[in-house]
Amino acid sequence: MELWNKIEKAIDFIAEMMGRFGWLLILYLMVFGVTDVFLRYVLNSPSLWISSTLQIAMVLLACVGGIYSLNDNAFVKLDLFYANFSDKKKAICDIITVVFTFLFLGVLVWKGYQAAKMSVMLNQHTPTSIPLPIYPLKIFFPITGIIMLLVVIKKLVKDIRTLRS
Repeated sequence: MELWNKIEKAIDFIAEMMGRFGWLLILYLMVFGVTDVFLRYVLNSPSLWISSTLQIAMVLLACVGGIYSLNDNAFVKLDLFYANFSDKKKAICDIITVVFTFLFLGVLVWKGYQAAKMSVMLNQHTPTSIPLPIYPLKIFFPITGIIMLLVVIKKLVKDIRTLRS
């Protein structure tokens, strides 16, 4: 039990770090998004690299934001029914739906790993005037899938504890 509490704290710490990384990404997106618009429309001198990095940052933000949101119960649920359920009924619903989450994350990690491996082998870069490497982003997909899987397992254990109490 004490070991599991340490594991939960480690998962919470990782999710919090992902959230803080997401905050930095949001700042980056805001600053460079405005800069790109200013350069493009005011100075009539568009950047060659900003829009590509903004797209990469948005994908990263979706990855880290999902982990942070799931860990903090910030995802939107169908609260029309779910909000009125007792804690045990909520736990039962979560346990039933966790099967689909495991399937989705399993495919994400599996196919993400294959895509990352292929991207590294091919040394993939963006097809733009300034080629940026794509493989670091693709390596990040299965990693975030595994971290998300840890958060889901933590929530599953919490739901099982709720049913047993």
